[in-house]
Amino acid sequence: MERKIVLKKDILDTFKRIGMKAGQTVMVHCSLSSLGFVCGGAQVIIEALTESVGENGTIMMPSQSWKNLDPTSGVHWQEPREWWQLIRDNWPAYDRDITPTNTMGAVAEMFRRWPGTVRSGHPARSVAAWGRYAEYMTENHDLSNIFGEGSPVGKLYELDGYVLLIGVGYDKNTSLHLADVRAEYPGKHNTVESSAIMENGVRVWKSYETLFVDGEDFVRIGQAFEACCPVAKAALGNGTVTFMRQRELVDFAVRWIGENRK
Repeated sequence: MERKIVLKKDILDTFKRIGMKAGQTVMVHCSLSSLGFVCGGAQVIIEALTESVGENGTIMMPSQSWKNLDPTSGVHWQEPREWWQLIRDNWPAYDRDITPTNTMGAVAEMFRRWPGTVRSGHPARSVAAWGRYAEYMTENHDLSNIFGEGSPVGKLYELDGYVLLIGVGYDKNTSLHLADVRAEYPGKHNTVESSAIMENGVRVWKSYETLFVDGEDFVRIGQAFEACCPVAKAALGNGTVTFMRQRELVDFAVRWIGENRK
């Protein structure tokens, strides 16, 4: 495929065409490289997002630092087992201002440091947000409540927000984890995770119980959702952008999981 060039004007025009408007609250997942050559890189993507929703809107992105989890969960798969305890004892405590994202992409990594952006306190599954509801979306992100009611994605549902996929598919759509929480299905279970955090001024290795994260069928859910629900799509460079109401997605996914996940 011939690599295309993407200008900021192209991004703004595409966002307008799919229905982004001032005042909206939008959860964004982005792969910059999938679009071709974006002139200005991550910066112009973020500028276009914030300009599209305006000062009364809100932009939120995942800023996960999932390597701050126990080696037994597979996050340090390339390291020998004899190092695992050393990792537990020495991995830096989560710091929302310093801790980098892990494989969230160039846009999310720049966004977490964008002027006016705030970040939630979860040591492995944080989100970053900018705009009207940024503080509300990111506050009180409980260790055990990663994706449930009152979590950032739960608050997005409460605010009747939107999901924007830029060059990525439903396997990256974090809002589907809220459906995981709400749905009933065989094998649903909790797990214990551990992360390095600061507690009373001291770095500790903290364990907490939370819902086991399961996303293996998210692409199938997305295909079924698009077959029956209104989803806005448009080409942008070499990629595709997809825009949807989060409530419609989550409500559909709860039903789908209950009927199809065995």
